[in-house]
Amino acid sequence: MRLEGRTAIVTGAGRGIGRATAVRFAQEGADLVLLDVGADIPGVPYPLADRDQLDRTDELCRKSGASTLTVLADVRDTGSVRAAVGTALRRFGRIDVLVNNAGIAAPSGKPVHEIGDDEWELMLDVDLSGAWRMIRAVAPAMLARRGGSIVNVSSTAGLVGYRHFAAYVAAKHALVGLTKAAALDFAPLRVRVNALCPGSVRDAPHVEGRMLSEIARSLGVDVDEHEQTFVTAQPMNALIEPEEIANAALWLAGDDSRQVTGTTLTVDGGFSAR
Repeated sequence: MRLEGRTAIVTGAGRGIGRATAVRFAQEGADLVLLDVGADIPGVPYPLADRDQLDRTDELCRKSGASTLTVLADVRDTGSVRAAVGTALRRFGRIDVLVNNAGIAAPSGKPVHEIGDDEWELMLDVDLSGAWRMIRAVAPAMLARRGGSIVNVSSTAGLVGYRHFAAYVAAKHALVGLTKAAALDFAPLRVRVNALCPGSVRDAPHVEGRMLSEIARSLGVDVDEHEQTFVTAQPMNALIEPEEIANAALWLAGDDSRQVTGTTLTVDGGFSAR
């Protein structure tokens, strides 16, 4: 029970990596604040997690004995973020862990010079500024208690480039930079900030994942064959499972990594080592 007695906020908790992480944390004794936008966002060309999916995550966490709070909040909106954190503090009295997982993969699928202003701004607003807003909101409570762990979910796109994904690559690279800067800001008061960079994560049905299939669509890859297409690029000849990302997040969240801050933990089967 490595997170017993602690409270964790997981953004983008409705499905995918967010759900897998929330459930893993619940299994290790954490109380959970499950945050998701719970609705589609104009400009994102695929359905986002809905309220029913967030409720399913909540149900799974409670089955593991966790006390939970579900919050519908848009990480693009400062007022929404601050209200969510305030509600969490009133309910649990503390925030020990923040997992900044909320993110979008599209609009993408075009060369950099064809990206529109609105497409660029939307990607950075969710994938980069959303994490910054969450950090800004939780930091005072963590710093006051002189402890906490923030895990920013970046991507291998935060380490290398991808054709036709310039806005996504820029946002994820910047999230790694934000991680390092925040880690130095908070280190004197024992609040740790690290980045987690997943590779190609399988769209596992039990977490209702769909990020990889949406990336495939943006690249013009046949969705019926997209998993095999991505597997061929993996040195270990397998996609990453969502639970493997959740386990990495758990390590960064807990005391086993208490001297780890400002670093990037990559779980990509060797993809970025080439």
